[in-house]
Amino acid sequence: MVAPLKLDRLDLRILSQLQKNGRITNVDLADAVGLSPSPCLIRVKRLEQAGYISGYGAQLRLEKLGDTLTVFTEVTLSDHHREDFARFEAAIREVDEILECHLVSGGYDYLLRFMTRGVNHYQSIIEGLLERNIGIEKYFSFIVIKSPFIKTHYPIERLFPQEP
Repeated sequence: MVAPLKLDRLDLRILSQLQKNGRITNVDLADAVGLSPSPCLIRVKRLEQAGYISGYGAQLRLEKLGDTLTVFTEVTLSDHHREDFARFEAAIREVDEILECHLVSGGYDYLLRFMTRGVNHYQSIIEGLLERNIGIEKYFSFIVIKSPFIKTHYPIERLFPQEP
């Protein structure tokens, strides 16, 4: 088993820059984090090999493709045994329209984020989940009217501050 890397402020800057622009050239990345290109590339490869970087992808502007509907759904399960949670999670993992699943504390068990073509599409997915008998006792849906912003990157340097 490989020991976890000890990350320093330069590693965190690299991660911060790459999540904002995965297509940045190594020269531009090195310049942005204050390194020369060769040591920067070595650090990026090390971060990839250690699993801190799981992949690179494009950020899409879905509104250019057509209308979509985002729905947040609170789900309460009827039973709360380990196997009930596992069965529910396994079933919803297969639903492509569910983009996020969070087990939460409070008045319900899960918070889900759906992306669908519209209300009818969302309702058909929910009805299908209810028919599958995966332990849903009740659910509440919250349709997103507007998303003033959605951040696609984490505040790495604020979450994990490093001493100089």
